[in-house]
Amino acid sequence: MFGHWGFSYIGLLFLLMLLIPNIIWSKRKPQGYTSEKENKILLFFERLGEVLTCCCSLVFSDFNIHEWTLWSLWLIAAFILMILYEAWWVRYFRSARKLSDFYSNFLGIPLAGATLPVIAFFLLGIYGKVVGMLIATLILGIGHIGIHMQHKKYLITSNI
Repeated sequence: MFGHWGFSYIGLLFLLMLLIPNIIWSKRKPQGYTSEKENKILLFFERLGEVLTCCCSLVFSDFNIHEWTLWSLWLIAAFILMILYEAWWVRYFRSARKLSDFYSNFLGIPLAGATLPVIAFFLLGIYGKVVGMLIATLILGIGHIGIHMQHKKYLITSNI
């Protein structure tokens, strides 16, 4: 139910795809970005979800590639979403790096910088049949997407 213990190289790959652009972003934040006034409850959910998702990604071998079946389509879908996430980052880094660029949609996906990785990790949890990952990504999604929604709402109401 919670998965088989063991290192996941697929989980590591997904985490690298997640973390490398975020490390670059820390030096290239959007003009006017601030994390002040973020909802503390959403921030708690985000941090808890980050820790749980990272841990689950690495410690369950269920995410590694096994024999090809139709179930493997979940992994392919998750990987495609992570590639779209990388493409969203490329577009952001090439932009003027305004707040509107950071909270933008991508290919019709709202708040793509927040939603794409959360959905990708959720699909990874489905692929691995790891309930812990599904719970972790739901917690992460509540916090991470919730915070991005607040920022986007502020952006819209402030006409920035």
